Amino acid sequence: MNSDDEKYMKQAYKEALKAKEIDEVPIGCVIVKDDKIIARGYNKKERNNDVTSHAEINAIRKACKRMNSWRLVDCTLYVTLEPCSMCAGAIYQSRIKRVVFGAYDLKQGALGSALNLYSINTLNHFPEVEGGVLKDECSTLISSYFKEKRK
Repeated sequence: MNSDDEKYMKQAYKEALKAKEIDEVPIGCVIVKDDKIIARGYNKKERNNDVTSHAEINAIRKACKRMNSWRLVDCTLYVTLEPCSMCAGAIYQSRIKRVVFGAYDLKQGALGSALNLYSINTLNHFPEVEGGVLKDECSTLISSYFKEKRK
């Protein structure tokens, strides 16, 4: 973990709170390049009626527009929940250098929990992965959301 990981994960957490405010699963994401946030995103799957509207995908789309390129080389993506296989694929395709996530997702996490997409040795790009940054805060936010939904 580098010294800025907690700082940027707190920003991703703020994005997750935006999702919670609109009754979406509270997952947030920021993308950083050269120590500046270039894109933010949060889960909008229900609002947009779009299965691909995950926090990571929304942030990647914004970052690509901002960079005027689909290649997000030398960027770090911070997300409050371990990416699923779809998001891990988009991260791989966009050439993001590093992924930092908060809570582990034992059911759908594709960076080591349920499966590890980046362990496929025929891939030509391997982002660095750091999990568990602000894990307790991120886990609590998601689990409390679902506890409230079950009431």
